[in-house]
Amino acid sequence: MSGCGVIFDLDGVIIDSEGLQYRAYCRVLEPFGVKVSREEYGREWIAAGRGPEYAVKTYNLPLEPSELRALKDPVYQEIMRCEVTLMPGATAAIQRLGTALPLALATNSKRDEVAFVMERFDLRRHFTAIVTREDYRGAKPEPDAFLAAAARLGLPSDRCVVIEDAYKGIVAAYRAGCKCIAVPHDFTADNDFSLATRVVPSLDELNVELLQQLVNDE
Repeated sequence: MSGCGVIFDLDGVIIDSEGLQYRAYCRVLEPFGVKVSREEYGREWIAAGRGPEYAVKTYNLPLEPSELRALKDPVYQEIMRCEVTLMPGATAAIQRLGTALPLALATNSKRDEVAFVMERFDLRRHFTAIVTREDYRGAKPEPDAFLAAAARLGLPSDRCVVIEDAYKGIVAAYRAGCKCIAVPHDFTADNDFSLATRVVPSLDELNVELLQQLVNDE
C-alpha cells in the first residue's frame, strides 16, 4: 500500500491560538489573585493538557476544573473570533499537501470553534475529514481523535502522518500508531518531542515526498 494521509492538529499548528488561550485563562484567573506564567501555561496546559486541574490544585481555587474551563470558554471565544490568525505557512502547507494526499483535521477544540476557523480562512474545502471534540471519547493525549480521523480517511493509522505542536498531541499520535511530525512554537519549544517521528522548525518544511518517505520507511 503506497497511499498515506495527513492529520493536522488545529491549535498551534493551523491557527496561532495558544497565546489567545493563555490570555483567556489569565483573565478568568485574575479575580482569584492568580497569575500563571507563560512557562506554566506551556508546561501544564499545552504539554500536559491538564492546566485547569493543575491550577485548581496548585492555587487552591474554590471551583472544579470543569468550572474553570467553562469560565474560560466564552472569554476565549470572544478573543479568538476577533484576533485569531493562521500560523506562518499554514495555508501553503495545507494546499501543498492537499494536492496529492487526503487531509484530515483532529482537534480537542469544539465543533463551533472549528467551523468558525474553517469559514474565516476558507479551509474546509481542503479537508476530507474533520474530527472535533464532540466526535470521540478521550481527549489528547488519548489516541481517540487520531484513530477517528484515520478511520474517516479510510486508512490504517500507520499510513497517516500527524502534524502536531505539543507533547500531548505527540503522545496521542504515538498511541494511535501514526507517524508524527512535530512543529514547535514559542509555547512548546521545550516540550518533549522524543516520540515524534521527525521535528521540523516550520510548516514550510512539510512536503508530499517527506510524508510519503516517513510512512514507507518501516
